[in-house]
Amino acid sequence: MDKPIRLSAVVSVRNEAHQLADCLGRLTFADEIVVVLDKCTDESKGIAARFTDRLVEGDWALEGDRRNAAIAACRGEWILEVDADERVPEALAQEIRATIDTTTYDWHEIPVDNYIGQRLVRWGWGASFGKAAYPGLFRKGAKRWGRQRVHPALSWSGRKGPMLVNRLDHLVDRNISDMIRRLDSYSTARAKDLRESGAIGSLPSNLRRLVSRFVKCYVGRQGYREGGYGFLIALFAGLFPLLAHLKARLEKE
Repeated sequence: MDKPIRLSAVVSVRNEAHQLADCLGRLTFADEIVVVLDKCTDESKGIAARFTDRLVEGDWALEGDRRNAAIAACRGEWILEVDADERVPEALAQEIRATIDTTTYDWHEIPVDNYIGQRLVRWGWGASFGKAAYPGLFRKGAKRWGRQRVHPALSWSGRKGPMLVNRLDHLVDRNISDMIRRLDSYSTARAKDLRESGAIGSLPSNLRRLVSRFVKCYVGRQGYREGGYGFLIALFAGLFPLLAHLKARLEKE
């Protein structure tokens, strides 16, 4: 009889050959690894096949749909959802296994250490530009993503448990140029969601959001402790909804 699958680790990728092996190599503590390949044209499939035979290939227009397909492919009672630019240290792996064996809750957040290049940048993240923690460990059926292109909404069933102690490593950007490119990409995808929803918003409201998000990240989340990087994180968090609004209003699809 096959051993029951308690924990599935799932990664959704699009042309991540340059970093996929390092990510998957940190997930061997799971009972199964599932890799979802979204329109991959590089060597991602071959690299993933070295670690698992649980490969799902497809073509998804929306990030939320792709993530839901990834969750659906998992056979475990518990699911750990990570991205190709994230790494699970040994201490976190041990805590995850201990948590699923003892918890009475249905989902847990995992704290995140974000790196820009080789520098750990811990303070200031949030407001749709980076994450200080995320709900990455959950029982199957407890988590569902919304149908958006970027930062899909989440719906939950069951009870939220305490945040884990050990941190996930997130190699979020290589440098400031990467941060700028990510802001451009995120705001373009968000603009498409705004157009489709018909709720583009107004310029004054998004100008207010620029200020409130900057203050939230730079002051409330202590981005000032990170110097120039903290300033940029807060600035980009504020610019994200404003740029998305302007692209949705002024640019063609």
